[in-house]
Amino acid sequence: MPQPIRPGDLEGQTIAAVDLGSNSFHMIIARVDEGQVSVLDRLREPVRMAAGLSTDGRLDPVVRDRAVDCLARFGQRLRSLDPAWKRAVATNSVRQLSNPRSFLMTAETALGTPIEVVAGREEARLIYLGVAQGLADHKGRRLVVDIGGGSTELIVGKGFDALETESTQMGCVASTKRFFADGKLTAKRWQAACAALQLELAPTAQNYLSRGWKLAYGASGTMRAISAVLAARGGPVRQIVREDLLRLVSDLVDAGSIDRIRLKRLGDDRRAVFLGGLCVLCAVFEQLELERLRVSDYAMREGILHDLVGRSRHQDPCEASIKKLAKRYGVDQDQEKRVWRVLTQLYDQVAESWELNQSDREILSFASRTHEVGLAIAHSQHHRHGAYILANTDLPGFSRQQQQRLADLVGFHRRSLPNNALASMNKTDRNYTLRLLSLLRLAVLLNRSRLDESPASLRLQPTQEGLELSVDEKWWNAHPLSRADLKQERHYLGQVGVDLRFADSSGDQLQC
Repeated sequence: MPQPIRPGDLEGQTIAAVDLGSNSFHMIIARVDEGQVSVLDRLREPVRMAAGLSTDGRLDPVVRDRAVDCLARFGQRLRSLDPAWKRAVATNSVRQLSNPRSFLMTAETALGTPIEVVAGREEARLIYLGVAQGLADHKGRRLVVDIGGGSTELIVGKGFDALETESTQMGCVASTKRFFADGKLTAKRWQAACAALQLELAPTAQNYLSRGWKLAYGASGTMRAISAVLAARGGPVRQIVREDLLRLVSDLVDAGSIDRIRLKRLGDDRRAVFLGGLCVLCAVFEQLELERLRVSDYAMREGILHDLVGRSRHQDPCEASIKKLAKRYGVDQDQEKRVWRVLTQLYDQVAESWELNQSDREILSFASRTHEVGLAIAHSQHHRHGAYILANTDLPGFSRQQQQRLADLVGFHRRSLPNNALASMNKTDRNYTLRLLSLLRLAVLLNRSRLDESPASLRLQPTQEGLELSVDEKWWNAHPLSRADLKQERHYLGQVGVDLRFADSSGDQLQC
């Protein structure tokens, strides 16, 4: 889990965002003064993760070392910052790894901070948030296109809100590798590549065209590189016009190779992936019927920074996602409140000894509010239905790790605990997961009646072997069904090494 954001703490502080893109890694450092974000420093290194990724998800060792070395350099600059004020986000290439955890363990050690892997649509939301910071307030909708190294994000938004987000599996590095690995170009080859990319965009294009927009913007390095080349050829500055784009393509095809034509203002690090990015952009122009696109100086890294600031002001996209999900699946709000009331009581009693923090409290809050979403499908195995929904629904604001942890909590909140899933975790993660699960499971179990009759006196105390739950003896004797449930819970937790015992308010052991 990322470090918790403490409300109000960002004012006057230095904050940082790291963007592990598929082509380049970026770091931006800024200071928050009177709510405004002022950039202090920027770093960029062309790592080209996507170029080192095989079709089966393996990463070339040379590229891996290059990525880790870059993160170590970034980490040196980040070392002095508070963990709560820096955020690192990985995108498509890390999503495509067959074993992302192996890479992340090394990468996080080098960087010195956790790295969140975000889904494509969350990446798109952050991109739009970043681009929106650099635009004048406009009442109409706007389109943002970001061509990265391994994916292209398309967003229709209004103000600071992304209304429609999509991530497609095409980028400058991946498309160059797929269609133009040797740098050679013919009219037939170009047409075939454009047709293939347009085919991938077609399902998204119709939906976006029906949404409509007033202005279109491009973000990130590919857009800036293409606009710089076009400006050097006489086009408008920081804009991409269809006519200029097609003329550039024609000249490249006539040359037969990117190495046979001199493109002013195209850096060597961009030349190697230029054809793929250009082809993706042409496909976007064609499918979205664009004539002109303005190029933004802002992108995902600025979005990460402003997302940090927003969370510190209680503008948390995770909160909005959970509310929307609970409403969509008709979660019983009264029951959710009962569970949360008991859960907070238990959490407060063990948080210090278990070294739990605000982010742990937040994930438990999200779990308590969504643990019954699976009931919308069926009562039988509803915890598993809920886990599937949470693991596979787009939840803006959540990283993949957060979303999977939430799915695990909901999926394991009742019945027997899956030893195989827990066995795949390292000891630290397993113990941490079991602690959060123990709290959630007990809170749900003590509210199974769906009435306001949970124990008035309730105390949870960690022991060397597990947990001791103390309740009022009168309540214990008056609720035989709850006693039976607790007995069963003791058996379930015992199977995974947690010894659950019961006592009355005086400390005497209670028998189920």
